[in-house]
Amino acid sequence: MKKQAITTFEQAVDYLYHIPRFTDKHSMEQTREYLHFLKDPDKKLKIIHVAGTNGKGSTCAFLRSILEKAGYRVALFTSPHLVDVRERFMIGGEMVSKEAFLDAFLRIYDSLVWEQLETGRGYHPTFFEYLFFMAMLLFESAAPDYCILETGLGGRLDATNSVARKEISIITRISLDHVEYLGDTTVKIAGEKAGIMQKGTPAVCLETDADVCDVFRRYAKEIGAPLYLVSDTDYELRKIHNKNIDFSLRSEYYDYIGLTLSTCARYQMENAALAVRAVEVLDGGRTVSRQHIVDGVRDCFWAGRMEEVAPDVFVDGAHNEDGIRAFLESVAGDGWDGRRRLLFAAVGDKDYPGMLKRIAQSGLFDRIALVKMHSARAVGTQELARCLHADEIYADVEEALRKFVFGRGSGERVYIAGSLYLVGEVKALL
Repeated sequence: MKKQAITTFEQAVDYLYHIPRFTDKHSMEQTREYLHFLKDPDKKLKIIHVAGTNGKGSTCAFLRSILEKAGYRVALFTSPHLVDVRERFMIGGEMVSKEAFLDAFLRIYDSLVWEQLETGRGYHPTFFEYLFFMAMLLFESAAPDYCILETGLGGRLDATNSVARKEISIITRISLDHVEYLGDTTVKIAGEKAGIMQKGTPAVCLETDADVCDVFRRYAKEIGAPLYLVSDTDYELRKIHNKNIDFSLRSEYYDYIGLTLSTCARYQMENAALAVRAVEVLDGGRTVSRQHIVDGVRDCFWAGRMEEVAPDVFVDGAHNEDGIRAFLESVAGDGWDGRRRLLFAAVGDKDYPGMLKRIAQSGLFDRIALVKMHSARAVGTQELARCLHADEIYADVEEALRKFVFGRGSGERVYIAGSLYLVGEVKALL
């Protein structure tokens, strides 16, 4: 194997997308060893760790927004990105520069022992591990007040769980996804997600299924982690109007707070509630005021979640059955009284038959189109059409946008869902 000469941001990104196939996911011990080799950047950070099946990114965004309103400088590591890989690394509300990205990339790249890799005895991070290590180096240099880490697809064995110490752990909604890695029941998946809890560190979890909550309670008690549960009884919908949602939330310090979401996505109420409770547990009412919470929730933006990307064109990253359930609930309650269209695509390792069944049963859409994305993981339109009768089928997203989305009649609203890759393609084209 010959070491490539990498000197530009574009070359670094290309290398990351083609991480050599000889590498596999590593054990937690190996990940911790490499963090130690990098001189333990994580130990210099106050880390907020977020896991779950759905809602992780949104919860991270609410946390960041509230803390920034209170005057804190926040670093945020999330995945996946939609258009630019640097979306995964946010510091003070801004993507890192290409120069900083390249510098962090090279610090890892230059440390790899290529002779050992050639013999199969060396260490090479996976794509996600590489990005996580870069985040730790980038955030160490930036020295933020707080660092928010979103797990990848896992929890207990996720690379982000290798950090030495956390300020708080947060677990969002649990549902069936990545069953080949995490387990084929929500209880098994909850067990994997619960693995991010740390001894003596508070954990805030969404209370939904009783069996899932029992997993959280048992694990927290076993390791001595103070547990705080948030349920749908802690918040109440007041009104949906002008693409906003008004709701009230029970606060630990301020009784009930009236809040506004700048979205028509009803599912964001639970993610905002989780974030607010986590901030209250973390801060103890010392520096984060009621107004910081109100402003932080109202001004929070998270791309690709019921995001209006053009007039009456909404994209949503719903990519599993529970995500589609939440998406359809939001569509049904968004107050639109005209005709609706849906553009759908999916990747092959998701339960697209289950998603399409829910869509068909909802009866919310007057016209449905299927499209194949450019991703190698994309499901072909013929396969999708076996699960749902479509009014139109498109070979690529660009054609679908031109004809189905922007060729619609007046008084029609378009929704685009099924995959974050689809959202990314649409945003890139627009």
